[in-house]
Amino acid sequence: MTPDKLPSWPDAAADLIAIAAGRAPAETVITGGKVVLVHTREILDWQIAIARGRFAYVGPDASHCIGPDTEVIDAGGRYVIPGLCDAHMHVESGMLTPAEFAAAVIPHGTTAMFTDPHEIANVLGLPGVRLMHDEARGLPCSMFVQMPSCAPSAPGLETTGHEITPEDVAEAMSWPGIVGLGEMMNFPGVANGDPKMLAEMAATAQAGKTIGGHYASPDLGPAFHAYVAGGPADDHEGTCEADAIARVRQGMRSMMRLGSAWYDVESQITAVTEKGLDPRNFILCTDDCMAGTLVNDGHMNRVLRHAIACGCDPLVALQMCTINTATHFGLERELGSIAPGRRADVILTSSLTDLPIEHVIAMGQTVAKDGALTVTCPHIDWPATARDTVHLGHGLGASDFAITAPEGATDATVRVIGVVENQAPTKALTRTLPVRDGLIEGEGDTCQIALVERHRATGGVTNAFVAGFGYTGRMAMASTVAHDSHHMIVVGTDRDNMAAAANRLAEVGGGVTLFIDGQERAMVELPIAGLMSDRPAAEVAAKAEALMQAMRDAGCTLNNAYMQHSLLALVVIPELRISDLGLVDVTTFTLTDLIQTA
Repeated sequence: MTPDKLPSWPDAAADLIAIAAGRAPAETVITGGKVVLVHTREILDWQIAIARGRFAYVGPDASHCIGPDTEVIDAGGRYVIPGLCDAHMHVESGMLTPAEFAAAVIPHGTTAMFTDPHEIANVLGLPGVRLMHDEARGLPCSMFVQMPSCAPSAPGLETTGHEITPEDVAEAMSWPGIVGLGEMMNFPGVANGDPKMLAEMAATAQAGKTIGGHYASPDLGPAFHAYVAGGPADDHEGTCEADAIARVRQGMRSMMRLGSAWYDVESQITAVTEKGLDPRNFILCTDDCMAGTLVNDGHMNRVLRHAIACGCDPLVALQMCTINTATHFGLERELGSIAPGRRADVILTSSLTDLPIEHVIAMGQTVAKDGALTVTCPHIDWPATARDTVHLGHGLGASDFAITAPEGATDATVRVIGVVENQAPTKALTRTLPVRDGLIEGEGDTCQIALVERHRATGGVTNAFVAGFGYTGRMAMASTVAHDSHHMIVVGTDRDNMAAAANRLAEVGGGVTLFIDGQERAMVELPIAGLMSDRPAAEVAAKAEALMQAMRDAGCTLNNAYMQHSLLALVVIPELRISDLGLVDVTTFTLTDLIQTA
């Protein structure tokens, strides 16, 4: 069963009624389990009958629903819980297409995802969003798409491959499977009443769909209140308890994320576990998960286990990644619980805390058992336009990465992007760096960063400095994943290596590469929009792990530092970022000079 073939509840109602009444047999019946009811936080020795991809009967005895051809699954005393929902995530962050992402997470019990493909929107525009949407519709799980809202994320501070317009948003709202507007990252625009942002939110509201939020400022004063007044209904950028509380007090849902590099659950879930706030307004999500995390650690099952380990009641935590998510998107009558008429998304597990995922059913079909996928996840035919997206204009050399000092200077005081481990925000630092032969050089933990334009072949390179990676020796790492404009980010200690890494990515059509002493030490090819591979997750994960090892070999000790690397151009998260237009002060949303003058 796939979303494009699943009958609506009204269309299936006659059959579901007949089965529940005992007049017709179910396709599948689950007996012998402890059914977890997330509507009431109860665990009951009940049974379940399924037909046409939906629950027909949920009650104490489903024997009247069993016919000669009914598949009977004995749960063997295990817990029967709803399939898990990821409320906010980006498929592209896994370096995978929707099909390969689904294939990776279904065995972990994720049966519904709410994905914002704003990465591909920045590269390919509305046609790219349509490609993601079309592949999602053919999968054996529920992958809902939010129409991206901000490409560019901060107009005037970056240049994207394509722009998203209110007309694009209005068109997408008519597509099946579009569940709302993706995260509204231009929070200054909303707070200041920007007509374009208001038009996009109005088109979403008029379609009766949910407006996603993204408020990345620590300012909880009038600007925050103005943002909420504009319409965003949720936010995942909170990093502390006060952030979570502020959002739910304003009627928003607080989305607490645990991704590959974002660890924001433990610091916020105390709003529920210690302050006692109503847990139905809190939701768990991943935001960004790399392929290695998906293959080796899990997906929403990992987040759920983590929330429980942070002191959350298991049934409350389960609500946060099932019914709370469904309710938020207006889909409580469609998924997120084991109840009549809903999509038959079920997990059998022997523990509510350790959460081994032993049997997964999505839309009534067994899709995974004992960690192995049992269905196929079909790909669309990705066109050539999606595979030819890296255009530098000319081959780059070391001189393209040179940072000229003021005439006669022996050192220079510069602004430096400071990486923060396990968090998306950066610090705005200053460093006094040496000048050699008229060029400013990195020193100690401070190395160079460059943003290379790759959409329009302008040949443009913006140079600056970054600290926190710990790189040593002669190295460079380049990536065409550069949230959100997705030009090319190059970080390195040596300009020749920086040029070699950038040229290599142009040669392969996108990806991530790391050079040490002039030799390529790791490569993850991402030929689709320079963001994704259509290879299996395990293969991509192995290459990503080789990349991580190469980063460690180059001196980096940060947890999952690739995520920090890929976000250094995200000009909507404080404090300091880089774009194709220059260095961006995200506390004031203005371009700023690299070199500080007295």
